[in-house]
Amino acid sequence: MINEPAHSRLNLSLWQQSRQHFMKDRWGILGLLIVVLYLLVVIGVWFGLWGTEWSAISDDFNQGPSLQHWFGTNAIGQDIAERGIYATQVAFEVGVVVTVFAIFLGLLIGALAGFFNDTWIDGVLLWLMGVIDAIPFYLLVAAVAFAMQGHAWAMHLAMIAVFWTTTARLIRAEVIKLKQLAFVEAATAIGFNPVHLLFRHIIPNTNHLIIIQATIVFISAIKTEVILSFLGLGIKEGISWGLMIAEATNDIQAGYFNNFLAASLLLFILVIGFNLFSDAIQDALDPKLQKNHEKK
Repeated sequence: MINEPAHSRLNLSLWQQSRQHFMKDRWGILGLLIVVLYLLVVIGVWFGLWGTEWSAISDDFNQGPSLQHWFGTNAIGQDIAERGIYATQVAFEVGVVVTVFAIFLGLLIGALAGFFNDTWIDGVLLWLMGVIDAIPFYLLVAAVAFAMQGHAWAMHLAMIAVFWTTTARLIRAEVIKLKQLAFVEAATAIGFNPVHLLFRHIIPNTNHLIIIQATIVFISAIKTEVILSFLGLGIKEGISWGLMIAEATNDIQAGYFNNFLAASLLLFILVIGFNLFSDAIQDALDPKLQKNHEKK
């Protein structure tokens, strides 16, 4: 039988070491606090505590920051702070949806390619990854959006269709390495079902890569959504930071910068915080990086 308890204890020890390493990273903790702060803002929007008046129009046109309007108002009297807060929820929803499906797709295809490497299955999946990576991203987004005739999920599907390939390549390489370990060879010799072996013993040992990739894909999806919405290929209903920046192009010409500054600042702080958090997670979960830090 496989010595599963010993293997599990080893994994538990590695997770404990990673947690301790992360807790020593001050920049990583700062990044985590920023992400948690944004998450609380999003939860508040979900429960209707704030951001509910993002579309309300008033007579206060192009007002500067005040106690009533923290970031001022736009050309039709809408509260910019309310719009920015609601756009935070939109950004997180896009990030979560794209991350969940892109990571799941990349994990599944990468695991299959790695488990059946040097076979026709691996060859077909590698060819598919190569084809998708060869298509310019924004051209693919435009093609998908046109094919779906402005459907609300066109942007999500386009990002999912592109973002899974990097995860698949990393998982494939890790699965090929795991296949050569003693516990997998023992399970194969015993006669374990390949599907059971892959999903029960191999894929769980790629969790560290999944977590790292999830943080990268999440923030990449948010940045991409902002760019696509700015170009008119993203969010169709509601408001997003990209739409706010697009609206601000006319405001800037008239000398009003509040809309642009609010959306850019909210995006900038989140990106910085998530990058700090993601880098700390990667340092904590990558044994090679841990050793390099210890030597320093």
